[in-house]
Amino acid sequence: MSHSCDGAARIRMNRSPAHLLELDRATVRRGTRAALDALDLTIPLGRHTAILGANGSGKSTLMQLLTREVHPLAHADGRAPVRVLGAHRWDVRSLRGQLGIVTQRLHEDLRTLPSLTAGAVVAGARLGAIADANAADPALHARALAALQQMQAAHLARRRYATLSAGEARRVLLARALFHAPAALLLDEPSSGLDVVARAQLMTRIGAIARAGTTLVLVTHHLEELVPEIGHVVLLRAGRVLADGPREQVLTDALLSQAYDAPVRIRTDADGTLALTMAG
Repeated sequence: MSHSCDGAARIRMNRSPAHLLELDRATVRRGTRAALDALDLTIPLGRHTAILGANGSGKSTLMQLLTREVHPLAHADGRAPVRVLGAHRWDVRSLRGQLGIVTQRLHEDLRTLPSLTAGAVVAGARLGAIADANAADPALHARALAALQQMQAAHLARRRYATLSAGEARRVLLARALFHAPAALLLDEPSSGLDVVARAQLMTRIGAIARAGTTLVLVTHHLEELVPEIGHVVLLRAGRVLADGPREQVLTDALLSQAYDAPVRIRTDADGTLALTMAG
C-alpha cells in the first residue's frame, strides 16, 4: 500500500485527537446506488455512540469505510471525506493498534481455519492479521491470555476457534479487539446469533468496557444491544443521517417508524432492555 508509512506517521502524530470519526459529505457508491449519500457525521472520542438503522440504511458500509474495505468518492477540492483519529490516510495495521474492531465477517473468516486456536486469534491482533505464527512465544502468549482473562475467557485459549459456541467466539473476538488497549471499540451487531442469556452476558461485558474508559461505537439494528452506557444515537436512513443526538431524543416511536419505513414502537422490558415492535 503506497501510503502505509505516511498513514502510520499520521496516526502517531494524532495520539490525542478530539474526534474518533469525522465524515465530510462522504459518499460510497455500490453500482448506481449511493450506499452512503454525502454523509456528514462526527463522533468525538469519549462519547459512547450507537449507529442505528434498518437493513440497507448504510450501517455496514459505514463500518467497511472504517476498515478500508470500501472507499469514499474523492472531493474535487481535495477535502478529506473521512478522518479517523484525526488522520485521513492510514495504514490498517497502525489503525487497528488504536481501534478494536469486531465484525461478523472476521468471525466467519476465522471459522474457515479449523486448526486455529483462540489464543492465536487474539495474538493475531499484534500484526492486524487473522492469526500470528508466533502465538506460541511466551511473552505474546501471556499478552493474549491477559486479554482473554479480561473477557473471562482464559480457559478458551487452547480451544480451536471453529469449535467455540457463538457466545464463546464473541468473547474471544472482544479479547482480540482489546489486545492493544485501544482508544475505541467498534462493534458491528456483536450479539448476532446469540441466545438471550449469552447476549445479556456479552452486553454486560461491553458495558463494563465502556465504563472503564474505552470509547464504544455500536453499529446495529437491534435496540436490545443498546447498553445503558450508550448515551448518543445516530439514526441512519437511505445512507443519510436522519437524526443525531442524545438517545432520549432520537429513540422515539416517530423517528424509528420513519427510519424503518413502518409503524413501530419502543418497548422497555422489566430488566430495562429495549426492543422494537410493530405498532398496533
